[in-house]
Formats: sequence, C-alpha cells, structure tokens
Amino acid sequence: MIAISLIRRHDACKFPLTWYFLWQIPAPTEYRILPVTAKPRLLSVAFGLPCLVPLLLAMLPVQLLADAPFSSSLLEQGTQPAFHQLPGQLPAPIVPADIADFSDYKAWLQQEVTDLNIPGVALAIVSSSDILDLQTYGVRNVQETAAVDSNTVFRIASVSKTFAGTVASQLVSSNISTWDEPLTATLPYNIGTDTATSQMTLRHVVSHTTGLMPHAFSNMLDAGVAYEKIQEKFHEIPTVCPPGQCYGYQNVVFSLIADVVQASLRTSYDDFVVENIFRPLGMNQASMGYEAYRDNPNASAPHQFGRGGWRLSSVNTAYYTTGPAAGVNATILDMVRWAQANLGANPDVLPRALLDMQHTPVVETPRGNYFNRWPKVTQAWYGLGWRILDYDGMRVVHHGGGVRGYRSEIVLVPAYDIALVVMFNAETRLANEVVPHFLDNLQANINAL
Repeated sequence: MIAISLIRRHDACKFPLTWYFLWQIPAPTEYRILPVTAKPRLLSVAFGLPCLVPLLLAMLPVQLLADAPFSSSLLEQGTQPAFHQLPGQLPAPIVPADIADFSDYKAWLQQEVTDLNIPGVALAIVSSSDILDLQTYGVRNVQETAAVDSNTVFRIASVSKTFAGTVASQLVSSNISTWDEPLTATLPYNIGTDTATSQMTLRHVVSHTTGLMPHAFSNMLDAGVAYEKIQEKFHEIPTVCPPGQCYGYQNVVFSLIADVVQASLRTSYDDFVVENIFRPLGMNQASMGYEAYRDNPNASAPHQFGRGGWRLSSVNTAYYTTGPAAGVNATILDMVRWAQANLGANPDVLPRALLDMQHTPVVETPRGNYFNRWPKVTQAWYGLGWRILDYDGMRVVHHGGGVRGYRSEIVLVPAYDIALVVMFNAETRLANEVVPHFLDNLQANINAL
C-alpha cells in the first residue's frame, strides 16, 4: 500500500521536471502516480507551482491476482471478481440478434458527431459471426472532401496493446518464452533504479505491474524521441514498488515485448504481428509503423481542435517506435475481424484458452481517468493487454487509445457475444462517452426481453 498523488495533465498549473519524473500523459486517458510523504501544500511549493493546486492524496488498494499460475483457478483461491446477474436477465440464452437494436445509440452518436463537427468516425457492432452494424461518417481530412469509408485507415494508438497481449500469450503458449522468467535472462540491459527490477517478468510488463514509475519517459515520446534512444535511459526509471505489487500504466516499458520477440526469434515485432495475427485473421489493410500509414492513400489524417474548429495536426512518429504500445494502423473492417476473433470466432489463431488468459484480471486498477465518466463501473482491473470492468454487474473487456489527432475504443461483452469498435481521426471528448452509452443501450435491450 503506497500513498499516491493523482495529478491531471490539464490542471491549470504546469510542473517543472524533477526526480519525481512528472511525465506528460496523452489526455484524457491516464493519470500519473506519484509517491508522496509531504503535505499537499508543501508539495505545491516544492514543485514551484505558479498557483496552489490541491493534490488528491489517496491510498491505492491493489488486489494482485496474478501470483498464482494461470492454470490455477482464481475462483478456487477466492479472488475471482464477482459479476452479478443483470436485473431482468432471462434464464434462456440471449443471442446477439435478440439485442441488436442499436438505433437509439446510432442516432445519438450521429447527432453528437454532427454537433461537434468531428472530422471522421468509423463504427462497427459485431457478434462473433456477424457484422450487426457498420457506419462511417465524415471525411479523412478537413482540407479535402474524400469521405471516410470502411477501408479508411486509422491509428488505433493504445488499442495496439491488445495485440501485444496476444503476441506475448502466443510466445508463452508456444514455449518460446515464459510468463515468470526474469527478463534479464533474455534482454541485455538493466531496467529501473532498484535491484528488485531484476525479477521483472513478461507477465509484469504485459499487465503493467513492473513496479516502475508509471508512464516512464512518455514525455520523451511526446517530444518525438524514438524508443531506441530512450532505451539508453532505462536504468534511470524510478522504482515505485517490487514487480507484481502495484499497477502503473506504461508505453515505453510496455514495448519491451518487442525486445523479447526480437531476442527470442530473431525477427521483428512488426513482422511477427503481421505473420501471426493480421494475415491469419484476414486483416488485409492492417499494418505496423509509420511508413505503412504514410504510404496508404486511404489513411485518415490526424486532427486537433483549436482556433474555433478542427485543424490538421502533425503525425507523432515516435509512438510508432513503441509498436506494442501504439504501433497498429487499421480500418474498421480490420477491427471487425479483431473484435470477432476476441469473441472466439477464430480458435485456430486465438484459442479459447488464450482468450481466457488475456481477459482474466491480473491487477486491480484505479477508477480514475475517463472511468470517472462511467458511473456504472464499480470495479476495474488490467489483464494481459486488456482492461476488465464490472459495468453495473456486467463483465466487460475493454481498451481505449489516444495519440495526437486520434482516439479509438473497443469493448467486448463476451457473455452476450457482442462487441463495439469506434475510431476517430480527432482528439475528441466524445470518445469517452461512446462505450458507456453503448453498454447502457445493450442493458436496456436485455432488460426489455
């Protein structure tokens, strides 16, 4: 149990860099976690704030669920999260066709897109066997007239982490790597300032339980510094807790998964994803990296809001160098196949045992960030590349993503064999709302049966 301070990126006051490493974080999806022992007012003075900002002090309760092997039942250990039966849920199985009326949801979304004048959006609602709905709105570029279509490419940002979770699980399932062997046995460099990090494992990296300061060196990615250059500073990352004992979201450190692939197979992470995920699933337009994005004539452009409207923004290429964290480009049709595979449609590529492994909670996470706007989320966990939520008693598997000029959301509801994917070529607050509105519509459909 450690004391933390949660400070949002868009607080009015700015912070100078100190040994506390207050890294920039892509808003609004994450918070930085800061160990503190002093009083908030004293910290305000110490950080040189131009104004006094009350710092929220909290005790982060961490329920670590991953100490036992994955072959061991969490339910038998008494730690399995409880997901309650929905009011009005029928005892007979409910199939997607019974709950597929999302006309109210689509009308709401279209109105919001119109009111906010969002440049471009792509949406899909799927079951494991069908596309229940697919919609595209707007344009690829506000300076041109070409419309977004089902083959338009978006950056999916941190939704890329769901692919990395699969890569790691495939390595372990194929006995190429293990979850619990220290990374020092595979990788040639030291990570972190504490000797405890010598026990850091692949499981810790994929579940964000490395014990390192959250968002380590994300500020350097924001500044355009490539991952390969940041590697030289790995030994400087402060340690917050022993590996496996606390949650701390990462981008740079998460990308150690690529180094494990390279060291174990002598092939690049990007090539591994293409050969073992994209091609087998028929994700024909999906790609890795900046060059593939740049060379696609149907790629959407990034947009940010300013000066009274949406403007083109530059492409941050540095995040592409962290392939596991943020390197995937995809169309809505590609993401349809990805969502369906994660609902069990392709057991030859993503076997049920692998999906269960990835979608099982590893560590409890704070309900901060945009989950504060999801009042029905009662608990939240991180698994292996995915978030797991209790949404008003319904088990939900989710990830969001945001990088300069783009937002993306994917949510799976395995119990009802249904999933949603939404991608924006704009940094819009609407991305925070599309999932809870969808889940509320889904629950209303279920309760109406």
